[in-house]
Amino acid sequence: MRTAILIPARLASKRFPDKMLHILDGKSLIQRVFDACQQTDFDTFVVTDSKRIASLVPNHIVTGEASNGTERCAMAARDLDYDCYINVQGDMPDVTPKLIKTVSDYLKYYPITTLFTDMSQEQQDNPSTVKMVRSGDKALWFGRGMTGYGEWHLGIYGYRADALSLYPDMEVTKEEKTEKLEQLRWLKAGWDIGCTRVDFDGVEINTQEDIHLWNYKNERI
Repeated sequence: MRTAILIPARLASKRFPDKMLHILDGKSLIQRVFDACQQTDFDTFVVTDSKRIASLVPNHIVTGEASNGTERCAMAARDLDYDCYINVQGDMPDVTPKLIKTVSDYLKYYPITTLFTDMSQEQQDNPSTVKMVRSGDKALWFGRGMTGYGEWHLGIYGYRADALSLYPDMEVTKEEKTEKLEQLRWLKAGWDIGCTRVDFDGVEINTQEDIHLWNYKNERI
């Protein structure tokens, strides 16, 4: 199946404004994510409504306003012709080709796929860490406030093209608004999301504190 990676990115992050432009060891966050994705065999595009972000990467698609990253990916996919799309969120500087291949391979079994890994107690108590509840390889729920159970949900999704095209027309639910988690729209609409456990010791950049953690892990403090 012909597959492309889409990296949705915006400047107006409420928790960390302009984080896509933040420099990590000599590269902006969005450049670091883009370069990591380009280590795969998949075509890679940054999809954004910001000309500043677009200017930092060679392959980009400028979209209009979108309510979330999945909607932005769906907007970009209208002008592309691939069988599947991988949504790598722009705050994943430690994404690897292996992670991307894993979420891509699982599209053989589910129209939407994602990844999870083990979670520390500190992450369980942190609303910036997205938690996932599952039954076997099927995601049942996602949330921020749950403590004491669940898995650490990573910001990578796979979509079959026909599934992604339907997303913007699905109802925006109160659960999606409350949790600020776009994947809840799929679940409330009755879609199955396949999930796979992976090993991941990287950092997702959600807040300024995550920058310090990334620097510490990469010895750049």
